[in-house]
Amino acid sequence: MTRSTTDEAAVPPLPSPKERRRLREAKSLSEEEVAAAVGVTRATVRSWETGRTSPRGRKRALYAKLIAPEPAVKPEVVKPPVVTAEAAAVVAGPVAAVPAAPDLPEASPLPEAPPAAPPADPPPPPAPVSDTRSGAEAPEERRVSPAEAFDELYARTAPGLVRQTYLLTGRRTLARESVERAFELAWQRWPEVAVDRDPAGWVRAAAYEYAMSPWHRLRRTHRHPDAPPTEPGKRALFDALLDLPPAYRRTLLLYDGVGLDLPEIAAETEASTPAAAGRLMTARAAVAERFPELADAAPAEQSALLQDRLGGLARAEHVPVPRPARAVRTGSENKARLWTRAAVAGVALLIAVTGLTLHTAPTHYEPPISPPERVGGVPPRGGPQKLTAQDLKLQKSLSEQLAHGPERLVPQLE
Repeated sequence: MTRSTTDEAAVPPLPSPKERRRLREAKSLSEEEVAAAVGVTRATVRSWETGRTSPRGRKRALYAKLIAPEPAVKPEVVKPPVVTAEAAAVVAGPVAAVPAAPDLPEASPLPEAPPAAPPADPPPPPAPVSDTRSGAEAPEERRVSPAEAFDELYARTAPGLVRQTYLLTGRRTLARESVERAFELAWQRWPEVAVDRDPAGWVRAAAYEYAMSPWHRLRRTHRHPDAPPTEPGKRALFDALLDLPPAYRRTLLLYDGVGLDLPEIAAETEASTPAAAGRLMTARAAVAERFPELADAAPAEQSALLQDRLGGLARAEHVPVPRPARAVRTGSENKARLWTRAAVAGVALLIAVTGLTLHTAPTHYEPPISPPERVGGVPPRGGPQKLTAQDLKLQKSLSEQLAHGPERLVPQLE
C-alpha cells in the first residue's frame, strides 16, 4: 500500500456535498477562505460542494479538518461524595475543637457521633445499560433491513412529494413518474442514501431534477400542463406558479411550501445563498401582483399566507397515488438488471465484431483491378514508326556534318 492510500484511509470519510456546504456556512467561511486554507482555487471548492469532484491526499485531510463540526462539550457531572458514619465521626471531632469567632457567641460542642451500625448486605450490582449513542444496541432490539427502511421512507414521504412535484410541474402523471423514478434511483444507491443527513431531501432533489428536465416537452403526454383547478382563487395561484421560471418556482416551493432555509435551498439548487434569496423575492413579488392581500402583508405574514395557500392547492387536487414500495423496489431491480445485461451484451457484441474484423481483414496490400473499357476500331500502332523521306534526309545531313558541329560563322562587312 502506498503512502497516499494510507493517508486517505486515515482521514475520516467526508460528508455529502450538501452537508459540506452547510458545515462551511455554519462556520461562516467563504469559498475563497477555504480555497486559500487548502491551497486550491474557488472553482475547486465549489466542485467539491456540488459533488462533481472530491479532494484527495493532503488536501482531503485539510478540507475534512477545516469543515469538521465542533464536538459538543458536555458538562461534567460531579457526583457528591459518599460520607460514611465513621468518616462523619472523624470529621466531627476536629470541627468541635475549633474555637468560635470573637464576635460570635461561643459554639456549643458537637454531640458525639453514635456508634456505626453494622454494615448491611451490599446492594446488587446494577444491570448493564446499553449505550445507544455509541452504536451498541440491546440484544432484544430488532435490526431493520434495508428494504424495511426504504419502505418506511417511501410510505412517509412519497404521497406528499407527489403533491409537491405536481405544484412544480402542473402535470399529475409526470409528478407520479418523477417521484417513482427518484425512489428507484434511491434504491439503487441505498447505501449512499441511507447514511445521508436528509434521505427525504435526497429523494426530493432527484424527483425535482427529473420533473424539471426540458426533454419532457418532446413527449406528447407531457407537452401541455393539465387542466387548472375550477376554483378561481386556486386557479389564479396555479397560473401564477406556472408563469414563473422553473428555478424561481422551485425556490418558492422549497421555502414557502416545504419550509427549508435559504442555505439549504441554495445547496439543493446548486446556487449561492444570495442568488436563492433573489429568486425568492422575485417569485414572491410576481405572485403578490395577482393577490393584493399578499402585497400588503409583512414578510413573515406573507410567508404564512403563501404556505397556507400552497398547502390548500396541493390538498385540493386529486393527484395519482404512487405505486406500492415493493413494486418500486422490484422495478428498480429489474431496470438495473436489464441495463446490466444490455451493457454485457453490447460489450460481447463489440468483442465479436472486433474479432471477426481481425480474422477477415487482409494482411497485405492488394492493388485494385482497373475496371474494363470497351475498345472500338483499330488500336494505334505501337513501337518505332517507319521513317519518312524527310526524316531520312535530315538523318543523312546530320551524319555528314563534323563531329563538333558546323563551322563557325564569321560576319563580313558589306
